[in-house]
Amino acid sequence: MQPYPPSWYAATAHAAPPRPALDGSVDCDIAVIGGGYTGLSSALALARAGHSVRLLEAQKIGWGASGRNGGQAIQGLRKGAAELVAQFGDDQARTLLAVAAAARDNFWELTTRINCDAKRGHLQAAAHARDLADLTIEADTFRRLTDHHSLQILSAAEANGAVATRIYHGGLFDNGSGHVHPLNLALGLASAAEASGAVLHESSTVTAITDGIVHTAAGQVRAAHTVVAVDGAIGNLMPELAKTVMNIGNFAIATEQLDPRDLVLPCDWAVADTRFVLDYFRKSADGRLLFSGGERYLPAPPPDIASFVRPHMERVFPQLAGVRIDYSWSGDVAITRSRFAALGRRGSVVYAHGYSGQGIMLATFMGTLIAEALSGDSQRFDLLSRLPAMPFPGGALLRTPLHVAGMLWYALRDRL
Repeated sequence: MQPYPPSWYAATAHAAPPRPALDGSVDCDIAVIGGGYTGLSSALALARAGHSVRLLEAQKIGWGASGRNGGQAIQGLRKGAAELVAQFGDDQARTLLAVAAAARDNFWELTTRINCDAKRGHLQAAAHARDLADLTIEADTFRRLTDHHSLQILSAAEANGAVATRIYHGGLFDNGSGHVHPLNLALGLASAAEASGAVLHESSTVTAITDGIVHTAAGQVRAAHTVVAVDGAIGNLMPELAKTVMNIGNFAIATEQLDPRDLVLPCDWAVADTRFVLDYFRKSADGRLLFSGGERYLPAPPPDIASFVRPHMERVFPQLAGVRIDYSWSGDVAITRSRFAALGRRGSVVYAHGYSGQGIMLATFMGTLIAEALSGDSQRFDLLSRLPAMPFPGGALLRTPLHVAGMLWYALRDRL
């Protein structure tokens, strides 16, 4: 079996046993396709509910975005409270925020039982002076619609003091969000699912789903229901759903272990700025800066990721000029046009994907919603499934060029 792609996460992951590939034909109540957060949380919740579950992962558990994302665990549904009110009105916004709050509480409860370096605290840093007014509206709207008062507006002096930089115009601090070692979270979910009775298979690429049978090259699973949780790879399995999701590149670095006297991120929060093509960063448990940034609109990653990301890091932290970079890696983030997750049902198949860069809390809660839906209580699952899931325009040939043009326009706005 291939090792994980190189990253700081792979280098510091907990030991995990190899899971055997599917070999032969088996029967179960529910087949789960995909070994990321959505698939693993589904296997866990469904097994706890008494179902027999088989999970099939093409590579290794946490191989994709769940094992190499930025580790920023942010509450919400990708759009903030103010955007939800503008789009749906107070009542539906309040209902949607209640689901997001349940996902938040589920995440922090999970991390009391999974060793994944989970820490509270997230700062959305205002990249432009005009952004602070929007963050203030967001905080006020969130407080008005919820009973969770975890949001606090910080002045420029407070935000820059927490981060140890001079570039921000204030920010929105959220103690209900935080950061985590993403691969260890995935591995912990896998162990919990197995302890609850689910059977996990790695190196088991699903080639087709036909009439309740999930096929791989070496076997098949007959199941009453199938959960498809492959995120950006959905086009290979259910091409009709590929129109609603698109992959964009994500590039990250980990510095050498820093001298504590450098006071980079003395707050030890996760930080993301307000630009469309944003920078986001945090400290690792062993004292490194983990930084993601930069924009690239071609399918392939840059040839030298460290050199690509370094200027963005040094713009925020000029005191780190020339610091050694020990790890660099890339991955894909699956986005939707609406930025809401796309979920729903097609006959006996249930699917969920496209968390648009904010999937840690929601994806680890999605298994609970799927288990509810398959047990006859679909209220919360159906609420999210009714959110807009428009296809990207342009068809197979023009979708990517049109998306690139849009990204370039918003990247230009970041610089104005």
